[in-house]
Amino acid sequence: MTANAVVSPIPRQDSAGPSTDPVTAMVQLVRDSFTVVAPQAEKVAEFFYATLFSIAPATREMFPVNMQVQRSRLLRALVHVVQMVDRPDDLIPFLRQLGRDHRKFGVIASHYEAVGMALLAAVKQYAKDAWTDEVERAWAEAYTIMARAMLEASSADEGPAWWPGTVVERLRLGRDLAIVRVQPDFAVPYHPGQYVSVETPQRPRMWRYLTPATAPREDGLLEFHVRAVQGGWVSRSIVATAQPGDSWRIGPPMGRIRVDRNAGREVLMVAGGTGLAPMRAIIDHLAQWGENPRVQLFYGGRVRPDLYELENLQLIASSNPWLKVTPVLETESKIAGVERGTLADAVTRHGAWTNHDVLVSGSPQMVRSTVSRMLVAGTSLDRITYDPFTVD
Repeated sequence: MTANAVVSPIPRQDSAGPSTDPVTAMVQLVRDSFTVVAPQAEKVAEFFYATLFSIAPATREMFPVNMQVQRSRLLRALVHVVQMVDRPDDLIPFLRQLGRDHRKFGVIASHYEAVGMALLAAVKQYAKDAWTDEVERAWAEAYTIMARAMLEASSADEGPAWWPGTVVERLRLGRDLAIVRVQPDFAVPYHPGQYVSVETPQRPRMWRYLTPATAPREDGLLEFHVRAVQGGWVSRSIVATAQPGDSWRIGPPMGRIRVDRNAGREVLMVAGGTGLAPMRAIIDHLAQWGENPRVQLFYGGRVRPDLYELENLQLIASSNPWLKVTPVLETESKIAGVERGTLADAVTRHGAWTNHDVLVSGSPQMVRSTVSRMLVAGTSLDRITYDPFTVD
């Protein structure tokens, strides 16, 4: 199982009081035992992969030589699944997407069995006295649910495991930012707001999640906005060395961020840095129609260069009255209409947005902070959509 950088989980909306949802004994046991091992998460991940490669040596070829990033991805996946384990309407679609995505690695049914054995062994090793027969059964049951959903989706998917594509342009916008355009051999069937995983020749077997920043085009061209993040092996190599002619592999589309034009609700978009990409793709898509739900976009960064797409967004808004763009900066700026502070500050300053569908995208830290503050301000969790995998 893969995922992205580890961040603290977003608090559950019911954390301030008793839950009104039924929480099974299995869910509670999994959560409680995960809390015990979480402080030693890096060691848990190391033990997991050592065990997996011991009992299923063939799986080692699926992973990069350097496992540092991969260990973080496992932890991020576990945090996300443990958070969602009692929300099957959210968890099962996510697991199905993950199952389809794992086809690119050549994963087969026996690999899921090996992963389950390694996962339980790793949690047991660090849960120590908290690991009981009851806890082991709970983890086994939870993993069986996860693996079944992933396997069923993988078996049912008749599309390709990945799409070949060629870099046709890299536009360097700054020291750590680039726009990269890739022409797939065949159109990738994504909807605006979804993300895909990519593998580049500079970093073989190190798949990185990127979000197309434009709506699907007739020619299939994909545009990615890539920031070189600290410690980001793939993002840094893309920004610095991606060249026209490079052959990329593109994994199946994933993600829940989208706008339903027929829902009858206004939309609040909150985007930080290159987290703008899914919002930009949705806006690009909506601009095909004259009438849309009202969309308010808070587009934020620390300094002015972080708002690299602001002028283009303002141009779109000038001819589309349903769109309002509000820039947000943490530093001083002379931009007209800019709001000061973090995105969490700016958004919650305007209330709870109770009549809006809320979409949030950016770094894990920004997503966590914004969603947490909105929950405290009174926004309903079921109105907020964000995807967990957005950075290296």
